[in-house]
Amino acid sequence: MGNLNITKRGNVYQYQFEAGKINGKRKRINKSGFKTKKEAEEAGAKAYNEFMNTGLTFKENKISYADYLDYWLENYCKINLRYNTIQAYTTIINKYLKPYIGVYRLSSLSSVKLNSFIVELCNKYDFSRAYFSNILKVLKGSFREACDVYGFINYNPTITLRLPRVEDYREDIKHIYTQQEIDLILNRFKNNDTFTCAFLTSCYTGMRTGEVFALTWDDIDLKNGIISIKHSLYDKPKDDKGRWYIGKTKTKTGTRQIHISQTLLTALKNYKKKQQYLKKLYNSDYIYYHLEDVKNEYGKVKEQRIVENEKGLLDINNVNLVFTKDNGSFKGTDILKYPFTIIHNELGIKKCRFYDLRGSYATKILRNGVEIKDVAEILGHNNIETTENYYISSSNEFKKNANDIFEKTTFSNTIKEISNYTY
Repeated sequence: MGNLNITKRGNVYQYQFEAGKINGKRKRINKSGFKTKKEAEEAGAKAYNEFMNTGLTFKENKISYADYLDYWLENYCKINLRYNTIQAYTTIINKYLKPYIGVYRLSSLSSVKLNSFIVELCNKYDFSRAYFSNILKVLKGSFREACDVYGFINYNPTITLRLPRVEDYREDIKHIYTQQEIDLILNRFKNNDTFTCAFLTSCYTGMRTGEVFALTWDDIDLKNGIISIKHSLYDKPKDDKGRWYIGKTKTKTGTRQIHISQTLLTALKNYKKKQQYLKKLYNSDYIYYHLEDVKNEYGKVKEQRIVENEKGLLDINNVNLVFTKDNGSFKGTDILKYPFTIIHNELGIKKCRFYDLRGSYATKILRNGVEIKDVAEILGHNNIETTENYYISSSNEFKKNANDIFEKTTFSNTIKEISNYTY
């Protein structure tokens, strides 16, 4: 390689090659410290090839789709996507994309082959259409960036790729809670204030599960009856500092404000009073937390983790988490595990999830006359159909009215009794 020079500097070897001129002056790229000439030659050749390909380490005629997916995850997904999305993509890649088509070269995968792959998956697995759509989304995204961002391929073979028409997709049925079920659940867990208050919060606002458990008291304006949704909670593998993290909302429109209906406002006020009483009761044994910035390799804050305060630690900004146990311990969404085991097995309400409170809320207010655009804004959805976006107006008054309508359809003596949070 004529442009690569290997020289010996003392006891070590160095590679060097000429880069482009800047302001008319020659620039060189070099690295020293190699024990042998062979090591310097190999490292220099690799560096030179990467330089000649504008820093890209892969060549389109050699890279397998499996290797490219690893590259895509590291260089695109981990930079641009949220943690939970990256985890979901990784699962799809490892379970379906790599085993079926990972062995092929990226440049050799045609639209015909990829269509056969999708058809085979749909015929083999009993997934919902939504899950197959997620697989297709990952496939399309990976090829889009391979073509448009990295230039590994000249043509994107997934542009016209669609899911096949299959009559027996497994129906993804979402549970709509009835008033009887809501009362049954609240009565069963009337001694578990953290769970019932979180349940009522989602029930009366349609908030996502992660949004509910990321709430701090600073996010809730009890005086004006408004919840400001700014964050979402997620977990990572546990280490000595815990596993719970707070990040941005799922979408840009997920950052929003929600009007609190009178029933939920009463519940939250009483729950906060009881929490303040418990802080005094536990005194020094009460557990507090703070947020610790997690930075990337460039020093930019990418997320915040919830860390338990050390005993006697002074001069630290506590984060006032809403849904904690009596002693202040924060368990995140784990507080749902035991109650929903009971709900499924003892109460006999099968296949329901905490997240289904969101769909139940939306369904009830839609059925009672709330415009779909208002529902979309309350739920923090990215978009709805073009007609709905441009021809149905929205206002704070309409959105406040939505919660008033929901409150009328969901009121019961059980909810009123639970909301008192007596102590």
